[in-house]
Amino acid sequence: MSKPILDRFLARAVRQGRLGVVFADGSASTYGSSAAGFPEIVLRFTDNAVPRDIMLDPRLGAAEAFIDGRLLIEEGDVLGLVGLLRMNDRWERGDNTLRPSRLKHLVNKASFAAEQINNRIGSKRNVAHHYDIGNDLYALMLDAEHWQYSCAYWAEGVTSLADAQEAKLRHIAKKLLLEPGQDVLDIGCGWGGMAIHLARAHNVRVTGITLSEEQAMLARQRVCEAGVADRVTISLEDYRDTAAAGRKFDRIVSVGMFEHVGRAQFGAFFEACARLLAQDGVMLLHTIGRFGPPGTTDAFTRKYIFPGGYIPALSETLAASEKVRLIASDIETLRLHYARTIRAWYARCMEHRETIIALYDEKFFRMWTFYLAGAATVFEHGGMGNYQIQYVRSRRALPITRDYLLKA
Repeated sequence: MSKPILDRFLARAVRQGRLGVVFADGSASTYGSSAAGFPEIVLRFTDNAVPRDIMLDPRLGAAEAFIDGRLLIEEGDVLGLVGLLRMNDRWERGDNTLRPSRLKHLVNKASFAAEQINNRIGSKRNVAHHYDIGNDLYALMLDAEHWQYSCAYWAEGVTSLADAQEAKLRHIAKKLLLEPGQDVLDIGCGWGGMAIHLARAHNVRVTGITLSEEQAMLARQRVCEAGVADRVTISLEDYRDTAAAGRKFDRIVSVGMFEHVGRAQFGAFFEACARLLAQDGVMLLHTIGRFGPPGTTDAFTRKYIFPGGYIPALSETLAASEKVRLIASDIETLRLHYARTIRAWYARCMEHRETIIALYDEKFFRMWTFYLAGAATVFEHGGMGNYQIQYVRSRRALPITRDYLLKA
C-alpha cells in the first residue's frame, strides 16, 4: 500500500524539476517536468519499507533512509534533492506537502513539548550532543580565522566565507556602539571569535560563557594565541548562573545561542539579560527566527542535530523580552544571508568528505550533509530567516537615529 500512496504524494510534491525513483522491486517512476533552475534527481530505494517510512514523516523518514544507505542518490546530491522538494513547497505559497502524517505530527508535538524544559543539566547535555563531537569537524567546515558557526553577513562585494564572517562581527560591533574599557558579556561564545574580535578591535573586556567543554577548551587556547588573554575570559557557565552572581555588563551580545534556550525558558533568558545589563547598556541578540507564527521543531532536527532546541517566531521573542522592559531599539531581518553561509559550509564538507568519514564514518557524513542541505534550503525557500534585535533598558542609551551604524 505504501508505494501507491508515495506515488501520489510525490506527484503532488514535485511539479517543477524532475525526480526519478527506482523502487526496490525494479519499477521506476518520474515526477515533475524539466524547468530552468530546478534540479533533476534520481533516487533508488533498496527495500520496500522506504516508501512507508517517508510517508509517516517525509523529512525524518527520508533522512533516516538516506543515512542508513537505503535511499541512494544516483544522480545529483542531497542538497539538490532537498532543494528540489523545497522549491516546490515554498513557504510564501503556504504549501504543506512535506508535513508528517497527522498521527506522527501529534506524537512529534507531544515529545517536542517535553523536550523544551532545558534545565541546567538538560541544557548542558543538549549542547554537548552537537558541540562536543570534536573540534576537528568544525575546523574543516568553518572559516579558519573566526570559527563562526552562525549566519555570516554578505555585504556588497563580499565573496568569501571568512570575509562574510568578518563583516558579521563588524556589523554587530557597530550595533553595540562600544567604547574602550567597557565590560561585555558574550552569551554562547562558541570558540571565542566574537570575544577576540571585540577585544582586539574595540579594546573592551569580554567575558564569554558556553556550556560546551570542547568549545571552552579551544576558545581559551585561541584567546591566548590572539594575545588578548588580559581582556578575554572564557567560562564554562550557564547564563542563569552568570545572572545569579549579580554582575552588570555595559554590553551583552549573544549570537546563535537563543535557538538552544527552549521555548519554556524564554522568560528566564530575558530576565537574566535584564539583570545582567547595565541601566545604560546595549544588547544585541542574533538568532534564527521563523517568518510565520510559532511552531515546533521537526523530528529529524530534534533527534540528530539540536535536541531541546527551538527556532522562535519574532512574536515569541518580543513577547518574552517586553515582560522585563527591554526596549527593542532596532530589528534587522537577514533573509538570505544564512542560506549562502550554509552552502559555503556544505561545500567545505564535500571538499573534505574523505577526512570527515575517516574521523567519524559514512553514516555520520550522510547525516551531517542532510542536515546542512535541509538548513540551506529552508533559508532559501522555507519559513526561516535571521533576526538581529538590538535592546536597551534606557531609551537614551543610544543616539535617536541610526546614522551611527553608517559610520566606518
